[in-house]
Amino acid sequence: MRIAIISDTHFPARGRVLPDECRARLVAADLILHAGDHCDAEALSTLRHLGPPLISVHGNVDGADVRRRLPRQTAFDAEGVRIGMIHDAGPAAGRSTRLRRLFPGADVVVFGHSHIPLVERTPDGFLIVNPGSPTDRRRQPVHTMAELLIAPEAPVDAVIIPLDGPDGGGSENE
Repeated sequence: MRIAIISDTHFPARGRVLPDECRARLVAADLILHAGDHCDAEALSTLRHLGPPLISVHGNVDGADVRRRLPRQTAFDAEGVRIGMIHDAGPAAGRSTRLRRLFPGADVVVFGHSHIPLVERTPDGFLIVNPGSPTDRRRQPVHTMAELLIAPEAPVDAVIIPLDGPDGGGSENE
């Protein structure tokens, strides 16, 4: 199973469209996760109509219309892997411990907010993932998204996908 992960799209303030490569990966995924800060209901609706199922949480700058439709945090199973998701995971210091406490039994926790892409695995295999942002890179060198890969008899894995430069589509909203 391939799960495409994005966060912090900030539509329409920071972008009006997703980069082509991001959109293609979302459409081809088995499941889409959005870790908050869609910003408006139209952005949420656009993602829901891409095809694959969407699981999402609201972020700190999402409007009331989005907050009414989405939870602050969620947890679910995907092919035997327990995944938690929240927008703001707090400061880097102690983050893995905090997220493990917030989502007991989770194998993976996805979060956003910082726009800083991250894949971090603890020694016991607990995985935390921040996809960065496909539309608002802030101080990061490139726009990014992530993919979570679940395969039978293999540990769950995550990768950050750069969306700029020779291997990515970039964004017209720099």
